[in-house]
Amino acid sequence: MPSSMLAKGQNVALPNDVASLDVLITWGDADLDLDASALLLGADDRVRGDADFVFYNQPESADASVRYLGKSITEEGQQERLSIDLAAIPDDVMKVVIAGSSGERALGECGKLALQVQDGTGAVLGEFLTADATSKRAFVFGEIYRRSGVWKLRAVGQGWASGLAGLATDYGVDVDDADTGEVADEVVVAQRTAANTHVTDADGADVEVGLKVERPKRGVRTKKPVPKKVAVPELILAGGEGWQPARLFSISGVGTGEEQEKRATSSLLATMQAVRPFARAICARAGAPAGLFEGYLEVPFVKGEGKVIPDGVLRVARAGHTWTALLEVKTGSGRLHKEQLENYLDVAKRLKYEVVLSISNDIPASVGEVPVQVNRQKLTKVALRHISWSEVIHEARMTLAHGAITDPLQSWILSEFIRYLTHPKSGATEFVDMGRHWVAVRDSVSAGTLRAGDAKATSVATTWLALSRHLAMRFTAALGVVVKQQLPRRLANDPESRNQYIVERLATSGLLEATLRIPDTAGDLVVEADLRTNKVQSRARIIAPTEGTALRRVTWLLRQLKDAPADLLVEAVFTDASQVSCEKLSTVRDDAKSLIVGRQGDITSFTLTSVVPMGSRRSGSAAGFIASVTESADKFYASVLQPLKPWVPAAPEPIARPDSGPSDVSNGL
Repeated sequence: MPSSMLAKGQNVALPNDVASLDVLITWGDADLDLDASALLLGADDRVRGDADFVFYNQPESADASVRYLGKSITEEGQQERLSIDLAAIPDDVMKVVIAGSSGERALGECGKLALQVQDGTGAVLGEFLTADATSKRAFVFGEIYRRSGVWKLRAVGQGWASGLAGLATDYGVDVDDADTGEVADEVVVAQRTAANTHVTDADGADVEVGLKVERPKRGVRTKKPVPKKVAVPELILAGGEGWQPARLFSISGVGTGEEQEKRATSSLLATMQAVRPFARAICARAGAPAGLFEGYLEVPFVKGEGKVIPDGVLRVARAGHTWTALLEVKTGSGRLHKEQLENYLDVAKRLKYEVVLSISNDIPASVGEVPVQVNRQKLTKVALRHISWSEVIHEARMTLAHGAITDPLQSWILSEFIRYLTHPKSGATEFVDMGRHWVAVRDSVSAGTLRAGDAKATSVATTWLALSRHLAMRFTAALGVVVKQQLPRRLANDPESRNQYIVERLATSGLLEATLRIPDTAGDLVVEADLRTNKVQSRARIIAPTEGTALRRVTWLLRQLKDAPADLLVEAVFTDASQVSCEKLSTVRDDAKSLIVGRQGDITSFTLTSVVPMGSRRSGSAAGFIASVTESADKFYASVLQPLKPWVPAAPEPIARPDSGPSDVSNGL
């Protein structure tokens, strides 16, 4: 178990050199909406005032030390985020309580609930998993508290059946969730009972009344606003199929890599200024508060006797404070450089800016990691964050489909931005390169000379994990559901152990494997690259029906594979696990008994496998390794996995009465 994992009631001291924290609350049920919140408490375990309650309707504390950053949907699942600036927390605040709530269903229906606290580099400082929420609708996951001058994190695990309003009230927040309309009606009625005094009603209209009417005192409203959605406008006046609409972001004339980067950066910042929910999604990933966003291109800054010019500057104004991030952008196969990022960190620290944000096609092996390691001493006052272009596209698509966009023009702008980024000339669309060590490692595996201690193999392992994340994000964006890359929990937050596990398997068996969990499919999608045979396999294990003969179970599967390729491998596993049979789908179609001849017992599961040649090139072309992996996964999902439905047992038959005849209820097999 990782040392960062906490049990209920356990605490851990936070490092003294950590000034800012990222707080993530995650859950398993993609259909449930959960919201994070925080309360700043004094020595009496009560808020000092309503401004100490930070949540979706009040996204920042009065001193800006705690901020609600909102929801994001990643390949890791849904998550809500908060940021905490420990240095800015007032001296009379002794504790920050971290909570989650749902206005829809009990939190026990959310699946696995987790709290994770990270530092500015994405390193996990503490983690708490819980299944104690049961029927509660609000839940305190943990608290960050002072003890003898040291900040600590404690896992709490306490629920409230009364929901967010009840939880907030118990900590001293004045909650007023009365409907606005009811309050307005009370004021107008009171005005109508008086006369001859000139005031205005709740809508601003003049009313003649005879005595002064005070509007009832308002507390904090915990009712969540309901966003309205609009569709992207469609052009309907074209005179024929050949009429092409004008594009907001044109790909015409994109030439050099420098020009590509400038156009992508400008398009990103302009879209963020025009579409505020999208700006919020991107800025929240960098730790920004909710507020007015502005973006600037290539701002020069003095450093020593020279200048540094980042690709862009992001600024967000909130409550009298301006949050700032310096932006470094790469497109295509462009790589981020340590020296350049450290120069920006130095400038940001001197000017008291909060973040240096990098955007490139590099996809780190895990959420929150950065592709370039910098001097950690430069991160004491400034955070370094990274977003891949795949994640930018993902956020744009999710904002368009599920965000609070109410303006048709904004919908059109965001759709044009997505169209631009997904064009190959934008340089921002795909995972493009397995890295400079790929060919050497591939050839070593083929020759049988690769050993687990090879540093080059570690580099390839990291890149493979990044490609696995890329596959998950591609499916998430294409399907509109959260697709997760499955890793053992002992490896998910331990990069060193994770890489060593992959390298050892690569050295001993020549295999690279990724497992993707796609909601509502009959089985996980496993993609495996065999560097010894130069083959890529995509497969899924399907649980067989538990009723009917072995032949009927085979027939059940065949009915669902009518559009699957004839060379698909169909493997049947029987009750006795040593009894396994495998045939091509074309053979099973011709003779369903071919899978069961000579076998005893019932079929317990099927494994379906598609095998294609592995691309040899490290990057770029259709003959490349990356293309062979992504195309294999895409085709397998579309033709095999998506049409498959898990077997569902038939409903119980009614109990026959003595005078009734035989039941004609069928089990569907």
